[in-house]
Amino acid sequence: MHPWVGLSDHVRLGVVTRWVTPELVAEVLEKCRVRDKKPGALPAGFMVYFTLALALFQQDSYDDAAEQLVGSIRELSGSIPNKSSFTRARRRLGPLVLEAVFRELADPLAPVGLEGSFYRGMRLAAVDGFVLDAPDTPANRAAFGGPVKNGQPAGFPQVRVVTLTECGTHAQIDAAVGGFNGGERELAITLATSASKMLVIMDRGFPGVELWKAYLGFGAHLLIRARSPVAHRPVEYLPDGTYLGRMNLGGQKGAHPGGVLVRVIEYRVDGGEVVRLLTDLLDPVAYPAAELAELYHARWEAESAFRQIKTFQRGPVEVLRSGDPDLVRQEVWAHLVVHHCLTRVIMCLADDNGINPDRVSFVKVLKHTRRSVVRQCADTPKKIKKFLAVLAAKVRRKLDNGARRLREADRHLKRPDSKYSSKLSYRINTRDRQPTRRITAKAITLHTAIVQ
Repeated sequence: MHPWVGLSDHVRLGVVTRWVTPELVAEVLEKCRVRDKKPGALPAGFMVYFTLALALFQQDSYDDAAEQLVGSIRELSGSIPNKSSFTRARRRLGPLVLEAVFRELADPLAPVGLEGSFYRGMRLAAVDGFVLDAPDTPANRAAFGGPVKNGQPAGFPQVRVVTLTECGTHAQIDAAVGGFNGGERELAITLATSASKMLVIMDRGFPGVELWKAYLGFGAHLLIRARSPVAHRPVEYLPDGTYLGRMNLGGQKGAHPGGVLVRVIEYRVDGGEVVRLLTDLLDPVAYPAAELAELYHARWEAESAFRQIKTFQRGPVEVLRSGDPDLVRQEVWAHLVVHHCLTRVIMCLADDNGINPDRVSFVKVLKHTRRSVVRQCADTPKKIKKFLAVLAAKVRRKLDNGARRLREADRHLKRPDSKYSSKLSYRINTRDRQPTRRITAKAITLHTAIVQ
C-alpha cells in the first residue's frame, strides 16, 4: 500500500483553500459523479487541489508541483508518486470538475461604489478572448487546430478562451473554452446568460445580430466598437450628433430588414482615426455620447486580466503541459479558478486597507500565495485569516503599487516571426520602439453626424 493512502485527502492549497474549500470540492465531485472506486494514493479530492497547484506552479514539473504541495508534510514528501500515476488520476478526474469549481466561484466581486466598476447603475464588464499554446500532439491538433502558413501547421495548437470580465476588479464572471478554429463571437454568445443588468463592452470583432439579440434578451446592455461598414447609413439623427442605424444579419452592412436598430457614436482620440461605437442605450440625454466614448476604453481592463493569467501566472511564452485535449481543458479551467482566487485575495487586501484593488500588486500576491502552499501556512480557516492579516499589513509597504498612472507603449513587433527573418525586416519593426512611458490624458473629440 502506498504511504499516501489515507493521508493525501488532508492536503490543502494554502490561501486558495479559503474559497476552494473541502466542502465545495466534495459537492462538485458529487454533482459531476466523480467518485473513487477504492481508496488510493491520489483520490479525486486531492487531485482537484493538485490540478490547481499545477496552474499555480505552471513552470514546475509534476514532481516539483507535488513537492510544493506536500513538501512540508513529512509523511508525504518522502514518497512522491511518479508522473504516470498523476496523469492517470487527472484523466479520471476529467475537465468538468474544474469547470464546475470555476462556475461555483465566478461571481462579480466589486462592491457598489467601487471606482470604475459601475456606470449609471449598471455593472461594467468586458468580453474578449485570448489563446494559449498547447503541446503539439496529434490529438491536440485535431481538437483545437492552430495557425496555418502555406497550408502547413505553423506553431503550436492553440486553445481559445473567451471571458466575461468585471472591469473594476479583473474578476472573470464567466468563460467559454474552444479551439483556435472556432470564432470568438460564437463563444461570446454563450456568456450572455451571465451578463444580466451589466453594460458589456466589446471590441470590433464581435458585432453581430445574433450576439446583440442574445445579450439584450438576457437583460444586458452593449457598447461595442464596429468597423466602418457596420450600420453606416443613418436611419434617424439624434440631437447630440449621434444617429440611429441598422445592423444587418451579417453585421457588415448598413441596412437590412432583418437587422437590429442601434445607436452609433463616432469620435477621435487625439485627432486619430474615427472610432465607431454601437450601443442599445438610445437616449442621448440619459446616456451622453461623451461619457460612452470615454467609457469604451475600460475594455482594456480585460486585457490586463489576460496579462495576469498569461504572463505572470502561467509564465511568458509557456506552453501548457497536457498532451490530451480533455486535460488541456482541465488545465485551462484550473488557471481560471486560480486567477479568480487571486483576485479575491486582492479584493480582501484592498478592502482591509481602504484602497482601490488596482493598487495591489498581482505579482506579489501570486508569490505570497505560492509561499502559503509551500509552507502549508493557510490550510485551515484560522490560519487563512492569520495569513491574510499578515498580507494586509504588508500592503502599504510592499504590495501597494500606488495609484495607476497613465502610460503608453508603441505597438511594434517585439520578436521577428522567425529567428531566420531578414535583419532588415527586424530592424524596421524595432528601430523606432520606445519603452513604456508616462503620458497625459488623451483628448476625445466627438465626430458628430451632419443632418441632411
